[in-house]
Amino acid sequence: MKTSFYTPEELAQLGLKSYGENVRISRYAQIYSPEKISIGENVRIDDFCILSGNIAIGSHIHIAAYCALYGADYGIVMEDYTGLSARATIYAAMDDFSGDYLIGPIHDDKYTNVTGGPVQICKYAQIGAGGLVFPNVCICDGAVLGAMSMAKQSLEPWSVYAGVPAKMIKNRSKGLLDLM
Repeated sequence: MKTSFYTPEELAQLGLKSYGENVRISRYAQIYSPEKISIGENVRIDDFCILSGNIAIGSHIHIAAYCALYGADYGIVMEDYTGLSARATIYAAMDDFSGDYLIGPIHDDKYTNVTGGPVQICKYAQIGAGGLVFPNVCICDGAVLGAMSMAKQSLEPWSVYAGVPAKMIKNRSKGLLDLM
């Protein structure tokens, strides 16, 4: 029976830098520069996701439908036991919207001002539905970015953040560590 996920044989043909066991990627996901993308074990990437640029995805990770990871040359790292809820977007690079430059990849570099930096999503961290993460941000161990929230700065470990821009609203339990 054919599913919406690539078969192991099809997965091998994608040209990923590396991938582990039990990796399921939807046929409806779009992967650009697969040679720059590594994926650990027990990973599921759902329909209509976009993965582009330098991306390192650890193990035990779910990336829900309509998520976008724009790693550019700076890179995005998702450590083990992290996840993205539907429509989360992670940017390692951004255009300059000041009005002094043109915006978008269709323009010559001399007319744009793209800046960025690495994004790190550390162990046990989660990004809620519609969450937005900017370049040069670390979502530290166990931190959660709530639904429809925007992280312009790094989030402290084991804390829950929400809002635009995100602010800490409470501490997060570490009870999940007892499950490991």
